[in-house]
Amino acid sequence: MTTLDTEAEQLCNTQDAFTPAELHALCKRIVDSGVLGRSRHYARLLQFLVQCAIDNRSPKEIELAVDALNRGVDFDVSSDSTVRVYVHQLRKKLDAYYAQHEPGATQRIVILKGKYTLAVLRLAPPLSVQAGTSTRAQWLNLTTGLLAVVIILLSANLIYLFRDSDKENYSAAHLAAAHPVWSTVLTDEKPILLVMGDYYIFGELNANGNVARMVREFNVNSPGDLENLRFSDIAHTENYLDLDLSYMPEGSAYALARIVPILQESGKPLNITMMSDLTTAEIRSNHIVYIGYISALDKLKEMTFAGSGLQVGRSYDELFNVRTAEYYTSDAGLPEQGEPFRDYGMFSTFPASDETQVVLVTGMRDAGLMHTAQALSDAKSLDRLVYAIDNDTDEAVGGFEALFEVFGVDRLNFDANLIYADLLNTSRIWGAPQAGL
Repeated sequence: MTTLDTEAEQLCNTQDAFTPAELHALCKRIVDSGVLGRSRHYARLLQFLVQCAIDNRSPKEIELAVDALNRGVDFDVSSDSTVRVYVHQLRKKLDAYYAQHEPGATQRIVILKGKYTLAVLRLAPPLSVQAGTSTRAQWLNLTTGLLAVVIILLSANLIYLFRDSDKENYSAAHLAAAHPVWSTVLTDEKPILLVMGDYYIFGELNANGNVARMVREFNVNSPGDLENLRFSDIAHTENYLDLDLSYMPEGSAYALARIVPILQESGKPLNITMMSDLTTAEIRSNHIVYIGYISALDKLKEMTFAGSGLQVGRSYDELFNVRTAEYYTSDAGLPEQGEPFRDYGMFSTFPASDETQVVLVTGMRDAGLMHTAQALSDAKSLDRLVYAIDNDTDEAVGGFEALFEVFGVDRLNFDANLIYADLLNTSRIWGAPQAGL
């Protein structure tokens, strides 16, 4: 057997395990299983690697970019990580295929770490009984054989009990994390900072010096903002008191429960902060994942809408479509208990710098926020989201947005439609805004 590296007992060349016809057939099974998603790029990439394996050659990164991913010959592998992202995701998709469709396979194709070469991982059978000649050996064989029968019967029971549930419950977070929508924040070494959209609350004093009511002002999101407000309008703000208090919407808890398991799949440290405490330095040095209302975007607001086809309307419960002049207005804050309402959820992802990415899981009110988190934590919903932008889009795209129309009752979402999805003009995030926006 021809070995490839230090894992001599496990890894071997594809030629030692499969004939070309068998390798092509395996490739077809993987593609037909649907585990590669809607994008054609993964199927072309796998087929290209299979042919290279049959030809016994290791392709270069530029070959994968041009011949498998349809990039131009001027593609710069030194500054564009698209190939590496796709190969990383394909590794995960191959793992998902075997976990869901061939869990008992003893020979599995893998992509070698640090290379663009297919190999075969050979897994030892669970039990092997070697023939012996002595009485002791025969006794050991008999004992081992009986033990094997017991283990096989127990295994059969376990497989019968858990096989269907394992397939059905195969980690949704793992499948979502393997999707390219999340690859921009999960597949490198940059830390992830989870930012919760909180509301800064301050008190208004009555004539007796007691707090008469608590105030939420969208332009006041920190003690510093409150101090600036005091200096700008002393007559009206001298009775304002910093309560060192903030709150978050109820929908944030649901969204947090859906998104955190996805982020944990990266294996990277996950830190958390409130929007009122977020600093510019943290945006520069971390991938940012935001969960909360659109009205609490605060320091991320300008970046979010700089290259967007959407703009905040007459309030934070309304967005305006720049191209179609449509208004999307939530009435989730108006209905009485038990009355139906319409809300909107928004997803956006864009680069904050050359090395960091922002992912927004947000909504106008709870129902919109909750549905966005639900959509972003389901691999099939992620496929539909990317497919809505372009039938043959590059799934590794790092700048796009989407809007969901959500119908609900009592702040709970019951139904939703994807009504808008488009690429962002990311050059406007740090550049001068163009006319018309």
